[in-house]
Amino acid sequence: MKTFTLNTLALGISLALATAANASDFDDMDPVTLRLAHVVNEQDGFHIASTKFEELVEERTGGKVSIEIFPNATLGDERTLLEGMQIGTVDMGLITNGPVANFVEEMAVFELPFLFPSPEAAYGVLDGEIGQELLDKLSDVNLKGLAYAERGFRNLTNSERAVNTPDDMDGLRIRVMENPVYTDTFRELGANAIPMAWTEALTAMQQGTIDGQENPVNVVYSFNLGETQNYMTLSRHTYAPAIFVMGMSAWNKLPEEAQAVLEEAAQEAAEHERQVNADMEAEQLSALKEAGMEINETPDLEAFRAQVAPVYEKYGEQFGDYLPRIRAAIAE
Repeated sequence: MKTFTLNTLALGISLALATAANASDFDDMDPVTLRLAHVVNEQDGFHIASTKFEELVEERTGGKVSIEIFPNATLGDERTLLEGMQIGTVDMGLITNGPVANFVEEMAVFELPFLFPSPEAAYGVLDGEIGQELLDKLSDVNLKGLAYAERGFRNLTNSERAVNTPDDMDGLRIRVMENPVYTDTFRELGANAIPMAWTEALTAMQQGTIDGQENPVNVVYSFNLGETQNYMTLSRHTYAPAIFVMGMSAWNKLPEEAQAVLEEAAQEAAEHERQVNADMEAEQLSALKEAGMEINETPDLEAFRAQVAPVYEKYGEQFGDYLPRIRAAIAE
């Protein structure tokens, strides 16, 4: 799996170098500005990926394609952004996989709990044939998938008590993404799963109307969730991709040479974000501990896995052959 990922990276670099060498191809192109939106702040991995994408695209098109980044949900929550891309009021975004799966339900296969044993296993699937097939399905709903960045492995936080087993989650009011797989996963774990947009969740945590949420370490850190969340459990229950996605109308307005640059730049920006996230996680966990958050690094994961078996029974067949294909790819 690691060899596959490295080969993919090498191919991406060679393609990018080829593109960079032909920036003069854009001399006669009319300048274009694309508005790229995301819902998190400038310290988050999404913004790191977005700014890397901006740099690569502008460099490789000789400035003829420029990217204007709108962070902090200034253009709307993730569902609103996707709907805006469909009708042409938003050009593109970096969107968590969960909301994307509301538009192409097969994408939700990646959200199944405890599916990926490691980041490398996830990258091999996402950057390979299976991932590309699912990106291509977005064209059926007037969207163009470019590449998979990441939200990352998600972990539980809450304000009430330490969580080591599913029994400890009984009755906790946990915000989840607006996606049925997440909702059912946390209901099976005993929580009161409450789907809501991220911007609403931040307010709800401050007001105490929810007890907790689940997200990767980098989100907990960048949004200072330790101010309202006393406990973190490193459950790594789901690996969540994020997608560089465009509206098809914005995509179709670009010449083929610019389209190729955008796809290559999105892949490289995604790989850059993955590496930054990996490099920063230990430092962020240390900072959260120093700030007073109690972190359980060794929860009873076998108990969690057993508890979510009904989620696979409910959804497994819904994804056609994608689940067995993913399991086979991970086992290789």
